[in-house]
Amino acid sequence: MDISGKTFLVCGASGALGSELVVQLRAKGATVLGTASTNESAAKIPAGVEVRLLLDYTKPESIKTLTDYLAASTEIDGIINASGVVAFGDAIETSPETVSKLFAINALGPIQLFSALAPVLAKKEQSVVVNLTGVVAETALPSIASYSASKFAINGFLQAVAREWRRAGTNVISARPGHTETGLADRAIAGTAPKFPAGKTATEVAARVLQAIEADEKDLPASSF
Repeated sequence: MDISGKTFLVCGASGALGSELVVQLRAKGATVLGTASTNESAAKIPAGVEVRLLLDYTKPESIKTLTDYLAASTEIDGIINASGVVAFGDAIETSPETVSKLFAINALGPIQLFSALAPVLAKKEQSVVVNLTGVVAETALPSIASYSASKFAINGFLQAVAREWRRAGTNVISARPGHTETGLADRAIAGTAPKFPAGKTATEVAARVLQAIEADEKDLPASSF
């Protein structure tokens, strides 16, 4: 896909990786719509976005409001979801509320959004969906069991709809980079992060994702980063 002249929705555009995706998409000539979960975080979306939109994955009505608006008023060529939360701690110590939030933001919310906007993407001859899923969707690890489970869930959905939506010209990519220096671990919704070795930069990961879009790659496992 030629990114220049295309319109992309970047979910989580106020975060470190989302912001970098916005900047690099804009540099390649794309029009970008960016989402954030609050008005305060929306102010962190880089300048140059066409519009700043609110999206709270924990609230199905927030997702529906956004997708209804976009379906009625906007043409979209691609969606990149860079939103996510993490929690640390043994499985038996992780509260049901934490598990629910992990699944809402990492899996259920994106599933609702992608499904609602799939018909919008299908109007294009060529379109793309990318989800920043992470290496934990390949290898579940102790102390992040529920986080890993939420990522396995969205990865399974993406693998299935990649086949379903291919007929409509939509390429679905699950991007699974290893640890990336975005500060996510320091904002865990529960528990305390262990010390990680230095990870990849947001700049590197964003560039690799856009390279995959341009090359029409079908999958981005951890080994490809």
